Amino acid sequence: MPFVVLISGVSKGIGKGFAQAYLSRPNHIVIGTIRESAASTPEVQELKSFPTADGSRLLLVQIESTSPTDAAAALQTVQDDGIDHLDIVIANAGGSPIPTTPLESVGFQEMTTTYQVNAVGPLMLFQACRPLLRKSQAPKWASISTGGSSIALMGTIRSWDGSSYAAAKAALNWITRRSGIHFTNEWLVAVTLNPGLVQTGPGNWIAKEWGLEKATYTIEESVEGMMKVIDGASREETSGKFLRLNGTELPW
Repeated sequence: MPFVVLISGVSKGIGKGFAQAYLSRPNHIVIGTIRESAASTPEVQELKSFPTADGSRLLLVQIESTSPTDAAAALQTVQDDGIDHLDIVIANAGGSPIPTTPLESVGFQEMTTTYQVNAVGPLMLFQACRPLLRKSQAPKWASISTGGSSIALMGTIRSWDGSSYAAAKAALNWITRRSGIHFTNEWLVAVTLNPGLVQTGPGNWIAKEWGLEKATYTIEESVEGMMKVIDGASREETSGKFLRLNGTELPW
C-alpha cells in the first residue's frame, strides 16, 4: 500500500520543498494543492517534471484557500483517483501581506482575507481530509505556523509587526491543538510547526526589515527539519504541541 501525503500550497516555497522531498521517498503518493492561477507557472511545471523515487507519483488538485467548497471538491478528486486514505496532511498554504500593516491601521479586508487564508482555509481542509485520515493506520496532521503566532513570545520577537498574519496563525494554532488533543480525534497525531525564518520571498523581506542580509534557513533545511519532527511525532509525546525544527516545544 502506498504512503499518501497531502500538502497544501505546493506551487512554490516550503510547500514545493515538501512535495519534492516526499517524492524523493519510494512508494509515496504526493497530493499537492495549487490555486487555479498557479497551474501554468514555471514552478509548478518544474514540480511536475521532478524525478520521483520508485513507485512514487504526484497528483495536483486545485484549492483556493478562501473558497468554502474547494477542499471538499479536491478530496472528491483524490478519491476518484483511487486513493482511499491519507497518512499525512500538511497544511502549508498561507500568506502574509507584504509589507505588513500594524494593528493600529490594519483594515477590515486585510484581516478578513488573512484569516480566511491562514485559519479558515486549513480548517476546511481538515474537515475534508478527516474521513481519509481516519482510514490510515497512523494518521498525522501538521500545520505550518510561524514563531510570530506565539502570544507568549510577542515581547521577545517582533511579531507585533505582522498583526493580521500573526493573529491568523494564532487561530490556526488553536484549531490544530484542538484537533490533536480532543477525545473525538483520539486516533490522530496533530502538531503545529514553526518553520523558522526561511529564504522565501516573504522570509527574506522580513529578514531585511530586521537588518539581516537574508533569512536564516534555506527551504531545504527548513523542510528537512520539519519532516524529522513529523516522522517522529506521536500521540503520547507531541500531539497538540507547537514545535521548532529541532523538535523542542514553543510556548503558545
